[in-house]
Amino acid sequence: MQNKFYILFFFLFLNMSLNAYDILTDYRIHGIKDIEKQMDSELSKREYWDKYLKNQNTTFGYIESYNNILTCDKDKSTLCVYRRDNNNSFELKKSYSAFTGKYRGNKIKEGDLRTPIGIYNLTKKISKVDPFYGPLAFVTSYPNSYDKYLGKNGHGIWIHGFPLNQERDSFTKGCIAIHNDSIECLDKHIDIAKTLLIINQSDVKKNISKENLSIVLSQLYKWRYSWLYNDTAKYLDFYSNDFVRFDGMGYKSFIAYKARIFKKQEKKEIVFSDLNVIPYPSTTDLYKISFKEFYKSNSFEFTGDKVLIVKLVNNKMKILTEK
Repeated sequence: MQNKFYILFFFLFLNMSLNAYDILTDYRIHGIKDIEKQMDSELSKREYWDKYLKNQNTTFGYIESYNNILTCDKDKSTLCVYRRDNNNSFELKKSYSAFTGKYRGNKIKEGDLRTPIGIYNLTKKISKVDPFYGPLAFVTSYPNSYDKYLGKNGHGIWIHGFPLNQERDSFTKGCIAIHNDSIECLDKHIDIAKTLLIINQSDVKKNISKENLSIVLSQLYKWRYSWLYNDTAKYLDFYSNDFVRFDGMGYKSFIAYKARIFKKQEKKEIVFSDLNVIPYPSTTDLYKISFKEFYKSNSFEFTGDKVLIVKLVNNKMKILTEK
């Protein structure tokens, strides 16, 4: 299997910028590791991502792992369902009337009667709920890692139905409420593991700039390259001075921790899959990056989900928080 991997990437390289003769010469003298390093370097270049994204659909960003996107426009009181079609494009399939929190703006704390603005997963379907919430509910991932970074609190932000046997106000305490026939329809047409929810005060931005996505993706793979090849200074330069890890570790402690690890000079395998890069609502330079990460070194192995919240500063990626 590993040999097939190398052969595949070798032939991909023949069609890229590197000269096939030089590749063969490097392989003859240095072996496959040198070729791997060249390939890792190519993945960090804008030229690769500009070409790759040219025919990709970027309606909501660069998305590999979601088949449905739910968008909530709080001002218009709508919840829209977009589904990936056979051409890999996201097309509007349904638009539901929705109630949201009593007050405008972003949720900050428990009980402020606001619906959060952000990017969320649906973590659970609840089939048996209090009749006030209709026939069923979907639990969102609020507060997400960026919410926690900002110091927000609260919980229990759901998409749910209307009361089965009583009247209700025309607003919620922070949830998104849609008619009961609408939530039953939604339930039939989405897989919550493959569905993303984007909430904004107004329209959720669409047709995202491929140029900006190319910058973010190339920066992500520059970060990976410096990590993979133990370039401590370049790796740590990707972290904002305001960085706080999901567990509360601040910038200075994180820098010291990573410096100790890099001193080991371990060989690593780092592979990203199911990659998504989505602009954060109500911002101009913030992106949520999520992916599945495979990491292996002599001392540690990890396979699981990774989330970065990054800010573009002069076309440079700065990581604010990661989980």
